[in-house]
Amino acid sequence: MDAPRYHPVSIALHWLIVLFVLAQLVLGWWMIDIPKSPPGPRAWWFNLHKSIGLTIGVLMLARLGWRLSHAAPPLPDSMPRWQRNAARASHFLLYACLILQPLWGYLGSTFTKYPIKYFGVTLPHWGWDSPALKDLFSALHLGTAWLLMAVLAVHIGAALKHLIVDRDGVFQRMWPA
Repeated sequence: MDAPRYHPVSIALHWLIVLFVLAQLVLGWWMIDIPKSPPGPRAWWFNLHKSIGLTIGVLMLARLGWRLSHAAPPLPDSMPRWQRNAARASHFLLYACLILQPLWGYLGSTFTKYPIKYFGVTLPHWGWDSPALKDLFSALHLGTAWLLMAVLAVHIGAALKHLIVDRDGVFQRMWPA
């Protein structure tokens, strides 16, 4: 069945963000085990993680702006109402997580004595060293990571259901042609 497709810009942003998020999840879980001494290697990987995270944040804001000005193609009439509602809720949660996650990470980094480097360029430091605020934003960052992984699992599962079971064209709407 041919379903209306997303705009090519939506598709490109979706898959670019997918690549960054997958890399970020792997890197984020791996880097927490890097020894703190010597500090150089750990700092390099953390700064790469921050750079990718900030890039995801900017891409998500661009994607949100694009989405607000370009409606998603309609879902098939055959899709049950509860699935439509679940799709809307999961997309809302994905957007929220992918915007909040970089924000929490950035704010957590702002309230340390260490500079934030975006692919080697030191960003202006406006925060101060506050372990309590750093811990708060780190906890929000970690909690959002867990929520994001759960919502991603649902999203991927639903996409595969539409591809393999329903065969209703929903999956193909976002697949690069």
